[in-house]
Amino acid sequence: MGQRVLIVGASVGGATAAITLRGLGIETVMIEKELVRAKPCGGAVPPAAFHEFDLPQSLIDRKVKSCLIVSPSGQETRVPVAGSIPTGDDFVAMVRREVFDGFLRTRAQERGAELIHGQLVGLQIDAAGVTARYRSMADGSEQTIKADAVIGADGAYSPTAKLLGLPNLPRAVAIQERIALPAHQMARWEETADLYLGTEVSPDLYAWAFPKRDHIAVGIGAGPQHTVHAKELLQNLKHRLGTALDGGRLLLREAHALPMEPRKEMVFDRAMLVGDAAGLVVHTSGEGIYWAMKSGQLAAQTLAGCLDRPLATELRAYERTWWRTYGTMYRFLRWLQWWGYGNERQMEVFTEMCRNPDVQRLTFDSYMHKQMAPAPWVTQLRMTWDILAAQARNYARRRVPLRERQRLVA
Repeated sequence: MGQRVLIVGASVGGATAAITLRGLGIETVMIEKELVRAKPCGGAVPPAAFHEFDLPQSLIDRKVKSCLIVSPSGQETRVPVAGSIPTGDDFVAMVRREVFDGFLRTRAQERGAELIHGQLVGLQIDAAGVTARYRSMADGSEQTIKADAVIGADGAYSPTAKLLGLPNLPRAVAIQERIALPAHQMARWEETADLYLGTEVSPDLYAWAFPKRDHIAVGIGAGPQHTVHAKELLQNLKHRLGTALDGGRLLLREAHALPMEPRKEMVFDRAMLVGDAAGLVVHTSGEGIYWAMKSGQLAAQTLAGCLDRPLATELRAYERTWWRTYGTMYRFLRWLQWWGYGNERQMEVFTEMCRNPDVQRLTFDSYMHKQMAPAPWVTQLRMTWDILAAQARNYARRRVPLRERQRLVA
């Protein structure tokens, strides 16, 4: 047997790792438990992903060109999706994961990766290699496969991480409904995505209405201490959307977990973790698709270079490169979540801050190019002044949240 890599999980991160390995001529096997239902997800993808991973734009349901942010009191900020230099990539791509994931998985197979429909149940790693046990989803039988190394790309609950003896990561929950609307109602979201702030819809993250090809995805995110109230928060969001959902027909209700912290270690002897399994979801936005793909690619490239000796000391180049490249962005977005979503007054400040043209430009420069955009000191002074003024306004006189105004009217 030649050198072989086992990938647990064949969603975006695992499929991208498989595509990368096959491009380098390495035998690759993917194990995936769920081949029908896709991971529930808001489905926002930056244009950079389509260029970096050579993806067809036919995968895009909608090109969002503006974001509407609504504060707890109902103040609105409409943010154009545009960077410093206008380009044809001034949009956020909205995709359906069943289509997007299926394309990547098929591409991996077309390039020679083997796909096993099974569930990982055992993992042994020693000096001779990796021995994995899996249960076939076809007949329930238990099978064994051997490889030189394993990449865990199996999500927030990662069986790979668990079998490596790692603790669970703190997890948020996202729950959403896909709702089909009449054409005249869908026009409201033709090129717009909505973000809603407020403790009644999301105490520490945000809620959303994202357009897809023939429906909208309406959902909420809630941190670990609020997950028990997720269904109630979703109902509150639908109530807040009001007549915008008139005539809607429920297509699907779905939920998934989001890791809230990156793992301190993502590599071990003969083993690597990518995407949600490594906790690589960014704070503030909860974005994970691009980061899963990028980490899958980088892990595969690193592993390919040392497959003769896939020890943690060699594989750690993946960790070092990742945090050297993206560490500043992850730390900033974690701070921004704490600062912007900490309480409802801060949510009001956050909504006002998003009206600042410098903030808008820097946000989308960073989002579209996946690098922290530099801000000259004059720009930093302007932004700081606007933020301090917004802080003063919202802490000197509290804005009344919509739910309280509605109770008073009732």
